Amino acid sequence: MRKRSRRFFQALQLIDKSKIYSPWEAIELLKNISSLNFVETLEVHAALGLDPKYADQQLRNTVILPKGRGKKVRIAVITKGENISLSSSVGADIVGSEDLINEIFEGRLDFDKLIATPDMMLLIAKLGRILGPRGLMPSPKAGTVTIDVKSAISEFKSGKLEYKVDRTGILHVPIGKLDFSVDDLYSNLKTLQESIDKNRPAGAKGKYWKSLYLSSTMGPSLLINTSILRDTKLS
Repeated sequence: MRKRSRRFFQALQLIDKSKIYSPWEAIELLKNISSLNFVETLEVHAALGLDPKYADQQLRNTVILPKGRGKKVRIAVITKGENISLSSSVGADIVGSEDLINEIFEGRLDFDKLIATPDMMLLIAKLGRILGPRGLMPSPKAGTVTIDVKSAISEFKSGKLEYKVDRTGILHVPIGKLDFSVDDLYSNLKTLQESIDKNRPAGAKGKYWKSLYLSSTMGPSLLINTSILRDTKLS
């Protein structure tokens, strides 16, 4: 059984576990009860009516959070030719070609996102066992295999993230820091919800949104009223 700290149980006393919260109430409450010596992340945990073992019920896509993630994203780029200098000039943290592939093969993993141009993917294939389990393998679906490295770097630096359901049909997505304003965190949450609805898999049947919880990094989770979230438009 997972052990909880005294601080966690104190926070738990400040919430109503039987209540279904509006998004704004939940965000404000999680901001108010956070008492750690670092800024926690607001996390979305959404159980969807999907069984990802079926190809037509898999959900994997990207979204650009309008207010950013509040996190410095370290980007590595594997490419060649003029794209090497271009990638460096637009903010990539690590840039290389076959040399970088070999460094990763030998254990270098000091980056959060790996972008590659299509002409490098055959060489990158040997990194599958290293990058795959860490969610770092470039793919067109995630926007990390592209000929437009300039746009890809800019988007991921400004708040673009990939989301996908786990094998139980649940999404776990960080959407910003608790020192963001309530409005900014809500804007990120609403943008994510709209993206999830827009990309609903063709094979999804019955109730799509089964439950939605918001939590902080080390805090309790609050059940959210998904009807309110989905029916409210961003101003």
